[in-house]
Amino acid sequence: MKKGIAELIGTFALVFCGTGAIVMDQASGGAVTHVGVAITFGLIILAMIYSLGDISGAHLNPAVSVAFAVAKRIPLKEALIYIVYQLAGAFLASLCLKLMFPQIQNLGATMPAGSDMQSFVLETILTFFLMFVILNVSTGAKEKGITAGIAISSVVGLEAMFAGPICGASMNPARSIAPAIMSGNMLYLDHLWIYCTAPFFGALIAVGAFKLVTTNQIK
Repeated sequence: MKKGIAELIGTFALVFCGTGAIVMDQASGGAVTHVGVAITFGLIILAMIYSLGDISGAHLNPAVSVAFAVAKRIPLKEALIYIVYQLAGAFLASLCLKLMFPQIQNLGATMPAGSDMQSFVLETILTFFLMFVILNVSTGAKEKGITAGIAISSVVGLEAMFAGPICGASMNPARSIAPAIMSGNMLYLDHLWIYCTAPFFGALIAVGAFKLVTTNQIK
């Protein structure tokens, strides 16, 4: 229960601040800027890792939880429980934003700027990089220092910075599902499959790649 609540709070914070930055950028006529949005995503991930990492691991992402289960870092049952709480936190965050900014209908939902396949490939690659870093910095002595939070949040901010305008740089099904559904706009729902599948593919490929480049199998 404690781990689940930690995941709920952390995912709420991620979606509220991250997609909230997009919403407030639109509400303020561009005051936040795209760079500000990318930095916001990176900083809230950094804060939540240091706040909740010792409690639940601060996954905040269904794709990360599934990848950790496949890598045998956590039991599959625990990963599924995490996902339920992550989705709950994401929906609560999108609900809050919808109530506060009813004039901003998209609620920071992700949307391909080009073709669906282009965004699918991008999201897969982006999540691969993210999960590969997560697996590496959460192993051995490195997980006890400040390296993990800085490395992971830097990847999130970096990828949001350069890929956000093209695919949304979601890398997180919960982050995309909640605003898409809460917006009630079928246009976002039509493309939601990208963000519900690509992050899982990328995260699972990262697990395999991590096993290939490390001498010991993931335990």
